[in-house]
Amino acid sequence: MALFEKILIANRGEIACRVIRTAQRLGIKTVAVYSDADASSLHVKMADEAVRIGPAASAESYLVIEKIIAACKETGAQAVHPGFGFLSENSSFVKALDDAGIVFIGPPTNAIAAMGDKIESKHLAQASKVSTVPGHMDLIKDAEEAVEISSSIGYPVMIKASAGGGGKGMRVAYSNDEAREGFRSAQNEARSSFGDDRIFIEKFIEEPRHIEIQVIGDKHGNVIHLGERECSIQRRHQKVIEEAPSPFLDEKTRAKMGSEAVALSQAVNYHSAGTVEFIVDKDKNFYFLEMNTRIQVEHPVTELITGIDIVEWMIRVAAGEKLALTQDEVKLEGWAIESRVYAEDPLRNFLPSIGRLVRYEAPESDEEYNGRPVIRVDTGVEEGSEISMFYDPMIAKLCTYGPDRTTAIESMRTALDSYYIRGINHNMGFLSAVMSQDRFLEGRLTTNYIAEEFPDGFQGVQASEEEIKLLVAVAAVLQTNLSEQTALAAHVNGFQGVDIPVELTVFMDRTAYPVVIDLQDDGYLVSGEGFEALVRGDWMAHEPVFFSEVNGKETVVQVDRRGPSLKLTLSGLTVEALVIESRLAEYNALMPEKLPPDLSQFLLSPMPGLLVSVAVEEGQAVKAGEELAVVEAMKMENILRAEKDVIIAKVSAAAGDSLIVDQVIIEFE
Repeated sequence: MALFEKILIANRGEIACRVIRTAQRLGIKTVAVYSDADASSLHVKMADEAVRIGPAASAESYLVIEKIIAACKETGAQAVHPGFGFLSENSSFVKALDDAGIVFIGPPTNAIAAMGDKIESKHLAQASKVSTVPGHMDLIKDAEEAVEISSSIGYPVMIKASAGGGGKGMRVAYSNDEAREGFRSAQNEARSSFGDDRIFIEKFIEEPRHIEIQVIGDKHGNVIHLGERECSIQRRHQKVIEEAPSPFLDEKTRAKMGSEAVALSQAVNYHSAGTVEFIVDKDKNFYFLEMNTRIQVEHPVTELITGIDIVEWMIRVAAGEKLALTQDEVKLEGWAIESRVYAEDPLRNFLPSIGRLVRYEAPESDEEYNGRPVIRVDTGVEEGSEISMFYDPMIAKLCTYGPDRTTAIESMRTALDSYYIRGINHNMGFLSAVMSQDRFLEGRLTTNYIAEEFPDGFQGVQASEEEIKLLVAVAAVLQTNLSEQTALAAHVNGFQGVDIPVELTVFMDRTAYPVVIDLQDDGYLVSGEGFEALVRGDWMAHEPVFFSEVNGKETVVQVDRRGPSLKLTLSGLTVEALVIESRLAEYNALMPEKLPPDLSQFLLSPMPGLLVSVAVEEGQAVKAGEELAVVEAMKMENILRAEKDVIIAKVSAAAGDSLIVDQVIIEFE
């Protein structure tokens, strides 16, 4: 059966690039659509054709059905792949495509309507005797009814948007006040993100795992599952790290969950790719959560362990082909892990970060396992790309694959160390920290993992004594090598050319580490108090990523010059090292320490975004914990509260203002 000649991708970023790659491999021409903010984006460059569909705001571009259909007619695209988000689960979009004679590369309208609506899907699951989480499945009219229902179910409860997804329109409430406030915020987010403010409430199961089953069906009644994905590492109910298979499930539970997922799919005559999500408790009891009638962000880990291109089969199914595999022929081989690399600041409670990628180098590897890459990077950006405030802040999906979980984790740690991004903040330090934790290594995961392991928020990575010594050795070698190779460096930090051996002092956080460095046939020997390190590596001074070997162990350190100092990053740990000749070290201790300014009298915007509301006025007395303002960025509302009792001296911004990071909103007396 012939595939399509040309398809349009009604999306942007990495998923658009991902679909384009498979379509190109299949010999299918592609059409990209773009907003004004995405005019020079990577997916536009990759596609055979591109059509502008409107301004930056998604409500005026990617969410406008008429513009997508017009682009299809203009280019002659026979089918549309929706990716995820935007219109991917909008049954009105599918109907409009059907009416226009354009094929939707996804499930039928009835399945989207039944399973995409979380309330209706719960009723259908209950009717199909699938175990569901206790809750109130009918619509809730206002905050007071939300409080009444939450109290009757019993706290904690999950307040969720019926049309929600991606962590938006979701709140956990542990009290009446939190239920009232959570209902309001979830409803506002749902209205802004999905144009649908319907809300429902269900029991929040504590210490749960989030495990989902990938299904795929054809138009001939065949449905199979491709195993499970563990998606328990989440923050703000949005997945951060996923893996396949789950370190928790056994074969019996996997088969039972898979069987229920397939049965539920068959109940709505499902075809194309979809995901049935479950909450699993500590005793391996599982409860239907929802069905996502689209491709998932984390689908690459399933592709790696099965060798099946899910996007390819979405296209083939849409063209009318039968599945080429039966359930017995699906084999799960090896282990895959995905880390979502976000433009956000983990040290500021993961608030989004926008700006230009002034440097961007993704990790690469030619190594394979089972004929599949050990490192896979799905991204929609390149050096020079702009991270916009209008869309999701994900930069890339970094995946590693190997014969077992331990190997996949080790590969992920090296890949994170090798991923070089400058110009915006990112979360790779946090991802590295998780990858190093004993609890993660042991597979003891729940959706509360981040809150439990980082109860006061992520405060950065604390260096071990071994890591400090390693970075001291690397800093000494780098500075010595720079001084040897670069004429401009000959007078930096007191170096007058380098005679080996040389006595140096490395300052980190104003702590002095005296070392002696000598040149050996196979590298540099660095000797310090209580340690000795033989360092080999790539000595090119302009390279941002320094590949080295320290005492026989492969090490990847990122290097940036900061004035006379070296900024070194290893496994999420970033330190600043000043390396000087030891004869000058005593003078460094006399240098005054520069103290940061006192900003405690100001409420600063923690991120770039829109000031939705200001809850106070000048002269007002405010108690600690009371709401001051609400800032929205990338469709997420963030309530800013008073950290102590204060009196408002001045309100410097008004609702509707666009804010930059650290802009003053309120000044306190």
